[in-house]
Amino acid sequence: MSTPHHPVGRRSAAVYRRRRLVVLLVLLAIIAAVLFLIFRPGGGGAATAGGTPTTPASTAQSGGSGTSLPGPSSSAKPASTPTSTPKPVAGKPCASSNVDVEAITDASSYRSGARPLLSLSLTNTGQVMCTLDAGTATMVFTITSGKEPYWTSTDCQSNPVHTDIKLEPGKTLTTTPIPWDRTRSSKTTCGGARPAVPAGGAAYHLSVSVAGIASKTSKQFLLY
Repeated sequence: MSTPHHPVGRRSAAVYRRRRLVVLLVLLAIIAAVLFLIFRPGGGGAATAGGTPTTPASTAQSGGSGTSLPGPSSSAKPASTPTSTPKPVAGKPCASSNVDVEAITDASSYRSGARPLLSLSLTNTGQVMCTLDAGTATMVFTITSGKEPYWTSTDCQSNPVHTDIKLEPGKTLTTTPIPWDRTRSSKTTCGGARPAVPAGGAAYHLSVSVAGIASKTSKQFLLY
């Protein structure tokens, strides 16, 4: 028994229009999908040539707090330029603040008739070598008891000289000791006998200075 066949003829114009519309919609969907991948919402700015999104530097914020990172401003104060203190030059005259002068006696007490030996020391507390006039013309030894001066080395000094010396940093120089004859000095008694100072356990103080730099403390000693 044979199956009947329907005759195939030309489709109507409406059928072709629907087919073309379907094809067009499919193409539009494909294009929309491609555009969505390229310009994806929330993708973070414009794409670079390599496809990696970049964020403009002007919109960067720290820690999400909403405060922009600081940038140049016409009202910002320029950073201050550090200043340095000029370093002392080796061989220049010593600054008084860098020289420590100390009075020295060879003992703290002296028996009757013993003469104290007086000297002084100089210490360079600076960082470089410096020069100082440490001649006898600039040295002064003074002995007092209480507030009364008893003896001064310059009262009857003879042939004072100026002597420039070099003081190395951290080094101490000590002068040659000179004896004190335990008498009271004055400029009017240099050629004759001078009176002896009180003894019997009397306390005396030696103060010194060099080139106008005085010892910070005096040295006490006793005479018997």
